[in-house]
Amino acid sequence: MRLRLLVASLLTVAFLGALDHTIVATSLATVAGELGALEHMSWVVVGYTLAGTALYPVLGKLGDLVGPRLVFLTSVAVFLAASLACGFAQDMTQLVVARVAQGMSSAGIQLMSQTIVAHVTTPRQRPRYLSIIGAAFPIAILVGPVLGGLITDYWGWPWVFWINLPFGLVALALAAFAVPHVQTGAPRRFDIGGAVTFTIALVALVLGVTWVGAPETALSAVVAFAIVAVALAAFLAIEMRAPEPILPLGFFADRTIAAGVALSAIIGIGLFSVTAYLPTYFQMAYRTSATVSGLVPIATVFGMLVANLTTGWLASRTGRYRGYTIFGTGLAAIGLAVMALLPVGTPLWVPMVVMFGVGIGTGSFMSLIIAVVQGAVPRHETGTITATTNLVRQLGSTLGTAVIGGVIGAGIAARLPSSLDPSSLTPSLVHGSAPAIQAEVAQIYGDIFVPVFAALALTYAVGIVAAVLLPSGRLSDEPAPAAESVSEPANA
Repeated sequence: MRLRLLVASLLTVAFLGALDHTIVATSLATVAGELGALEHMSWVVVGYTLAGTALYPVLGKLGDLVGPRLVFLTSVAVFLAASLACGFAQDMTQLVVARVAQGMSSAGIQLMSQTIVAHVTTPRQRPRYLSIIGAAFPIAILVGPVLGGLITDYWGWPWVFWINLPFGLVALALAAFAVPHVQTGAPRRFDIGGAVTFTIALVALVLGVTWVGAPETALSAVVAFAIVAVALAAFLAIEMRAPEPILPLGFFADRTIAAGVALSAIIGIGLFSVTAYLPTYFQMAYRTSATVSGLVPIATVFGMLVANLTTGWLASRTGRYRGYTIFGTGLAAIGLAVMALLPVGTPLWVPMVVMFGVGIGTGSFMSLIIAVVQGAVPRHETGTITATTNLVRQLGSTLGTAVIGGVIGAGIAARLPSSLDPSSLTPSLVHGSAPAIQAEVAQIYGDIFVPVFAALALTYAVGIVAAVLLPSGRLSDEPAPAAESVSEPANA
């Protein structure tokens, strides 16, 4: 019973954290308009994502040093307080600050949820429970935009944030009862130098990639990349000497960890990076409405959800894991290669089926790989390896999104007819143009996305290599030693 309460609590708060990535999208224009800062509205999203990404390694190491329970409960409390502050924000500055606090605490919720599961289950049980918690992300993608729109229209935009409070408070009460205390051993020193230099490097990298595409911010991007180089060099120097590094470089000498982290990065680069551009692609190339264009991403995410839950259950039942990673990377590579070959004008159900297959492939190892790498490190470093695996996935998604956006923007600007302005091009404008213009724009988008899909297929092909290099074997069903945790592993 205690395990069920624990999983219910972890799933609830993980869903709320994931939901705040997506629920804000449909209310963003309303929020920015009422607060009078349309030019800064992107920071409502960027601040949330950037803050969480930058703190991954810090929070992971803290979980190992002081125990995941304390970090988790603190993260939930901060998340709820930040959600309350978001709804009461009187200007954009207050909202962005509150969103930064939300993003930081959301990262702690996600990481500690996965870390707590690792501490209360055996390696063989983990895939099942991690897949349940991991289902929060695809479900949030499916329901977030619609839910955000409904709440904004009928209750007002503050409730987009306040909706977290009743569910979060119940989950916090359950967590206070169900989350076990985990012994962390003798006190250890926190790697402050590594945390500071890594955070500076990461924030500068994300900002540099964000700024590099626009001529007016090109100089800022150059400065940001220079800061990245200096901070990263300092970080590596510190980590090689630190007694308790925030990111132990020795991790990557282990083949399981190296292959697992590579597979996690491939998920971010190969799929998460392109999903934001799929609706625009289908609106322009297939000349669909905005509503219809969302069907392909929905099919992709639904495939991801189904496969994530299925492989988690199967891996816990059999203990096998390597075959799912080979199958998943192979299926996703084939699906994206097919997308590159599909001619413009193909019936929409065809790319829906293909991208459903890509989602199946990605979901086959999305949560499973977390369980695999967790089993490859000492238990007192579970939080650190969990943070590292999530970090590379998020970085892959962020950088991949920026690169794909740059390729699409440059390609459209270079090939668009002179009668159309790339800076003001919208689907409605194209759909209202002459049939010949519509056909030309559709072909341009089709041609530009061919190398994008091909490059993503190649990314997953590299993932096949990583999956093959992943050591074979079975996840252990042995309980954790009593010395590591005060709580016995739960029975599946």
